[in-house]
Amino acid sequence: MAKSNYITRSGWNALDQELKFLWKDERPKVTQAVSDAAALGDRSENAEYIYGKRRLREIDRRVRFLTKRLEVLQIVDYHPKQEGKVFFGAWVALENEAGEEKHYRIVGCDEFDPAKNWISIDSPVARALIGKSIDDEIKVETPSGLVVLYINRIWYEK
Repeated sequence: MAKSNYITRSGWNALDQELKFLWKDERPKVTQAVSDAAALGDRSENAEYIYGKRRLREIDRRVRFLTKRLEVLQIVDYHPKQEGKVFFGAWVALENEAGEEKHYRIVGCDEFDPAKNWISIDSPVARALIGKSIDDEIKVETPSGLVVLYINRIWYEK
């Protein structure tokens, strides 16, 4: 399944801040450290030089990825027409058949975070939720079988 190119404004800002930090702060420091380590002599057994070069490659790889990704991402902001239905950026309170309630936010694949209960728009649960309203029932196929969830509440960060 292809990744979607949607992102919240706060998610886009976080990726942009990471890119700026890597390019303007981290990379110059590592470049200077590599230069200093190279001036010490033998590079084949110089751990600071070897680690620094490896770190530079990691930074450059991440900078390239972020630059390309930020160009194609589409920021999706809240709109009043979304009220009452589940769309991108929504917080949703879901209840399972046992009566347990959990809250999830639907975000882009670049910003999902299980610790914050942020699920990707590309996940099966999010796909089943899109366009639904309060009190709707959704069915999601999971590895452990079919799960039935009920939508108790929908809200948006404005």
